[in-house]
Amino acid sequence: MFSFFKKKPAAVPPPVAPAAQPLPPAAVPLAPATPAAPAALSTPAPAQSPVVSPAPAPAPAPAPAPRAGWFSRLRQGLAKTGASIAQVFKGQTLDEALYEDLEAALLQADAGVAATQYLLDDLRKRVRQTGCKDGQQARELLVAGLAELLQPLQRSLEVGRYDTTVMMVVGVNGAGKTTSIGKLTRHLAEADKRVLLAAADTFRAAAREQLGVWADRNRVEIVSQAGGDPAAVSFDAVSAGKARGCDVVIADTAGRLPTQLHLMEELKKVKRVIAKADAQAPHEVLLVLDGNTGQNALAQVKAFDEALGLTGLIVTKLDGTAKGGVLAAIALWSRQRAQQRGEACAIPVYFIGVGEKLEDLQTFDAEEFARALVG
Repeated sequence: MFSFFKKKPAAVPPPVAPAAQPLPPAAVPLAPATPAAPAALSTPAPAQSPVVSPAPAPAPAPAPAPRAGWFSRLRQGLAKTGASIAQVFKGQTLDEALYEDLEAALLQADAGVAATQYLLDDLRKRVRQTGCKDGQQARELLVAGLAELLQPLQRSLEVGRYDTTVMMVVGVNGAGKTTSIGKLTRHLAEADKRVLLAAADTFRAAAREQLGVWADRNRVEIVSQAGGDPAAVSFDAVSAGKARGCDVVIADTAGRLPTQLHLMEELKKVKRVIAKADAQAPHEVLLVLDGNTGQNALAQVKAFDEALGLTGLIVTKLDGTAKGGVLAAIALWSRQRAQQRGEACAIPVYFIGVGEKLEDLQTFDAEEFARALVG
């Protein structure tokens, strides 16, 4: 499930006329952070932190539950991945041949060797514990095991802990950074959050123009400078955002391959300079991943995390790939990373995308994703 932002508490006069009924919690895809363990941010939230929580949406919608429609799109988007996995369980008894076929299907879905072995071992254990003999029942056990593996990735993006939340968005060329920023900005604006964009991708010719279009469409402010230094643009944006009382500042950075070490150093510089404008910023370092890249997405997560210290992920373009199983590989690595560092939380997946429309970028739900992936 996901809910959405509310404004800061304020006195509300008694209603004099019937008010619009609030939408179901699924109306706006930004939810309050309710992790079982401390969030990845470095500073704990104050006791009265105005974290996001359910509130009425701008207008009622006649449709039943928007999240139900989202699940249909997610399932359709993951059809290429889920078809081969679901086929394993159709009309088969639970024998060794099924496990072999499942192993091949998971590897084909780019779950990776480690995550595939983990899921197979977990399934065997659940089968022994339940006495399951049927392939379709085993499918449900696989869904449960996959959802449990993915659960640590399910955490909501929190806005309100700081006066101005600063987000730095990174990723390789073509991953969908600017488009994802535009969609995220729209959701924030609809949740009554004042957003300022920083066009810090000063190298790509159309980057400023593309971000400017999203700024105009969402009616938010933007700080940009033709041919300017990305770090300087980010610094100016954070300073301006704090001065203007903005709730969120989002810095769009240039696409970087993790193997381009000198360019990765420039991203480190942007992060350092942002910290000069706000000592605690950036509060979120978000990596946008193209779901089509499969296991290469895991390599990107490792490289960008080592360089910048990631706090969250946005996975896009899952509708055009048969490699959606890579989230299982990311989940297993992220859990191991947290254990090695003595941290309570894995790197969360804040949003996933299965299309170009605004509503095709939604919050990540482990159970939903597992069920859609297995087919």
